[in-house]
Amino acid sequence: MRIGVFAGTFDPFTVGHLDIVRRAAPHFDKLIVTVCVNPGKGEPMFTLDERRALIEDAVRGIANIEVTFFAGVLIEYCRMAGAGCLVRSIRSGSDVDYERMLESVNLRLDPKIETFFLLSKPELAHISSSLVRQLIGLGIAIDDLVPNSEHEIIKNKTAKSI
Repeated sequence: MRIGVFAGTFDPFTVGHLDIVRRAAPHFDKLIVTVCVNPGKGEPMFTLDERRALIEDAVRGIANIEVTFFAGVLIEYCRMAGAGCLVRSIRSGSDVDYERMLESVNLRLDPKIETFFLLSKPELAHISSSLVRQLIGLGIAIDDLVPNSEHEIIKNKTAKSI
């Protein structure tokens, strides 16, 4: 079985993330979208359970998707899940150097786990979770940036920030 892992903090899950999931899913028997706990990124706006619920809502209808979360080393998670491939997204030239460095480290940790890079569509390349969080904090509409802006979780966060 071909299993891929698309990992990120997804704080929150954006239309750019959803596009990557839709484009990657046909290449795998199962694509695991996993929310990472990343202590280096500070306190998230959305809880793990909120992020998981938002992703599950967004990917509903894509048959081979599983949504999970984990804390720890991503390559160890891939081994545990039986995944042979990491799915990564590149939005801009600056992402290339960072992603290349991550790939080198990951290959060093486990040379059997490959990285599958997808370039963001040009019309989505400017969208990031940090941008969405900033806009929420400013009370600016994010309807075109997240796949489920009408979800109660999003409404509650936007209402609190205004």
